[in-house]
Amino acid sequence: MKAKKSLGQHFLVNEYIAERIADALPEEKNFIEVGPGRGVLTKYLVKRDANFIPIEKDDVLAAFIANEYPSLAQTIINNDFLKVDLSKLFEGASFSIIGNFPYNISTQILFAAIDHSERINHLVGMFQREVAQRIASGPGSKVYGITSVLTQYYFDVEYLFKVEKGNFNPPPKVTSAVIRLSRKSSVDRSIDFSLLKSIVKMSFQQRRKMMRNTLKGIVKDKNLLEEEIFQRRPESLSVEEFISLTKLIGQKNES
Repeated sequence: MKAKKSLGQHFLVNEYIAERIADALPEEKNFIEVGPGRGVLTKYLVKRDANFIPIEKDDVLAAFIANEYPSLAQTIINNDFLKVDLSKLFEGASFSIIGNFPYNISTQILFAAIDHSERINHLVGMFQREVAQRIASGPGSKVYGITSVLTQYYFDVEYLFKVEKGNFNPPPKVTSAVIRLSRKSSVDRSIDFSLLKSIVKMSFQQRRKMMRNTLKGIVKDKNLLEEEIFQRRPESLSVEEFISLTKLIGQKNES
């Protein structure tokens, strides 16, 4: 079961770290593991009294997991996670996600969780450390940006611990880190999320410029650009302020 570079495989071999990752997932009735690989996390997760669906793209590894853990033989999905219709899992009930995510699709996995945020309770995942820091960072940080705001709109994010290269076989070229997302108990879903996404992306694409310069193209009422919030740079705005800004622009554009 050699690692396949085409699938971005780096197998975690440190059992202590594997157990820490598994323990970071709160008790759940339903959860999926993305890319179980050789089963280093699976051996701890399968002990839980829960509905557990592993999703493994690699045919050889999917067969290995099914053989090694007979209780998963009927539930394992041998497919690319990004092609799985999450809306059909667990009969519409909420669930969580855990995994040592391949770096090349880790951000896509994150955004899949965002797309299904109403049903995702928790996400515990291994990311490239820089990506993990970006997701968890707050206003004022140099790495605070698009991913930070869009993730933190729906989830509370905890940066748990970093994982050095030598804990994998083969070792990746970068340091990794584990983070945990927990769905917020209250999310303001009254705003236009597509507008929020546009505002956040436009703002951070020119992060050194003031908001009035980056957003003037989507603000119909130019007098609005004189508001204090438009005199600031995006990295200084909290998630809550981006939400307020989205509401303000949306309301003014409709009036």
